[in-house]
Amino acid sequence: MQELIPPWDGTHPYLAHFPIALLSIAPLLVVLGLLLGRRGPMMLWAALLLMVIGTLTAYLTSATGDAAAQRLTPPPAVLRLLERHEDLANLTLPPFSLLTLGFAAMLVVPRCLKVRGRHVPRWLGVVIYLVFLGGYAGTCLLLTYAGHYGGELVHEYGVHARLKADEHEQPDVPATPLSQTSTTTTSDEGD
Repeated sequence: MQELIPPWDGTHPYLAHFPIALLSIAPLLVVLGLLLGRRGPMMLWAALLLMVIGTLTAYLTSATGDAAAQRLTPPPAVLRLLERHEDLANLTLPPFSLLTLGFAAMLVVPRCLKVRGRHVPRWLGVVIYLVFLGGYAGTCLLLTYAGHYGGELVHEYGVHARLKADEHEQPDVPATPLSQTSTTTTSDEGD
């Protein structure tokens, strides 16, 4: 009988796309929230929700990726790519955490100031949002590269996670990309 839930180290491929998608869509909602006027705050809170869920799933994805990587004994070229993937992915965790907390503060502090009869000057709010979006874009770029290297591991080298608990052997990792091991040939006959 096939298992519905893979082992911990096998969940990495299932989780990996959530932080990429959620954290990449969040800044679009921020921009929409800034442009929509009265309906804008709803988009800003939705963006915060995506950031929170995306950041939490990024930590889960990192943990499952570490577990999956420990089962591998890859050749040096693949190991370098795996380390680059892991380093970039782990590098995004603290900035996304800070950006998410910072964005929550950006939503809450102005409301608290309004209650006290004060407000944040509009020019300052614009500057804060621009700085936030710039930092967020840079962090998303790191996340994109981490995802790219993960895709290269899977699609070029055939690295995969254990999907069943009874798979005890370590998966074979080829030393050369799968695209180079293809035996297809082309013929120039008839030219």
